[in-house]
Amino acid sequence: MAASESLPRRNAEWLARSLAAVWHPCTQMKQHETLPLVPIARGDGAWLVDFDGNRYLDAVGSWWVNLFGHANPRINAALRAQLDTLDHVMLAGFTHAPVVELSERLAALAPPGLGHAFYGSDGASATEIALKMSYHYWRNRGFPDKRGYVSLAGSYHGETLGALAVTDIALFRDTYAPLLNRNAVVPCPDARTGTTVDAAAAALDAHLARHHATTAALIVEPLVQGASGMTMYDAAYLARARAIATRHGVHVIADEIMTGFGRTGTLFAWEQAAAPAPDFLCLSKGITGGTLPLSCVLATDDVYAAFYADDVARGFLHSHSYTGNPLACRAALAVLDIFRDDDVIAGNRARARRWAELLAPLAARPNVRDFRQCGMIFAWEVDTQRPDFARWCFAEALAAGLLLRPIGRTVYLMPPYILTDDEMALLATRTQAIVDRA
Repeated sequence: MAASESLPRRNAEWLARSLAAVWHPCTQMKQHETLPLVPIARGDGAWLVDFDGNRYLDAVGSWWVNLFGHANPRINAALRAQLDTLDHVMLAGFTHAPVVELSERLAALAPPGLGHAFYGSDGASATEIALKMSYHYWRNRGFPDKRGYVSLAGSYHGETLGALAVTDIALFRDTYAPLLNRNAVVPCPDARTGTTVDAAAAALDAHLARHHATTAALIVEPLVQGASGMTMYDAAYLARARAIATRHGVHVIADEIMTGFGRTGTLFAWEQAAAPAPDFLCLSKGITGGTLPLSCVLATDDVYAAFYADDVARGFLHSHSYTGNPLACRAALAVLDIFRDDDVIAGNRARARRWAELLAPLAARPNVRDFRQCGMIFAWEVDTQRPDFARWCFAEALAAGLLLRPIGRTVYLMPPYILTDDEMALLATRTQAIVDRA
């Protein structure tokens, strides 16, 4: 292909083979006629290395999953040890040490009351589990009409059909709209649009006052909505939303697939709400440090009790073959060990302050607006006339040895926590140069 002619030989070989055999996610494959794929041979801490030795600083955590660097030796050691013990066993009718230990530790770390762990494979499956579990809860309790959901404007909860039904991103949703159940959308508090916490809470209250009898749950991304362009809002909204939902007899699903595991300055973003726990907490992405697919839904005693009965049909009917895989659970346990042993949350708070200082010159550029930060997440909009800014910026970043993946005109940074200050300074300098050229 013409796009591969300028690439060194080894990269070109893997590029050609990938284009011939692999259908890539969230990708218009025809674009790769002019924007070549990047074949990655190995990971090294915060860096990705291609087959010809070129290095790319992973500034987005490889789709927000990598917390402690690629090929992390502590996580890898735990995986090797687990491989010698148990690779997999079905979780229906059996159990094993890693899944028990992980469930106990997550329950101890999560907001109080979330003591029951149900496992899936990825973030979208966690959303599906929580949605199904909420509806089935109400059905078991004698309220079968409570089968609708409400989500926030700009929400993203995954791309399976149930998750898409509570997603408010047109690019993902519109094509499949005929296949989806219709659900309600209420405003998200966002200073950029002028929507205040009070206004958003009032809209939610008004909606549930009318529709609580047919609404199973409210689903939210706590503090930061990722795919909408890193929309950040005040934790006070979570407390208000929790109180409103409780008053109207509606569940709250906290989708912490992206915000969980230290991204927002606390282990879980919901901790900042100063409110009772949600009914469901969805976890994935960083749970294994970016090594293996795993997701988990933590539920309350009340939810669990609604399914505990002699009747099989009252049990929660959801599974997949690799539910609670021992290797993935062992990787997650290694991640929790790192959080504990290295006091990662305290370290992240200090890093976030230092990194904000390093990014201050970029934030002051004349074509940067709405620079914002939530813990270890940084984002801003770029004023530019380029018609396809995201694609252009992605290509410019690769040429500069960076992995950036803008959302429209929103550039964000969500690097691994192990990034050194020197690496962040390099990231800031190179990103600023790209922004200036925009």
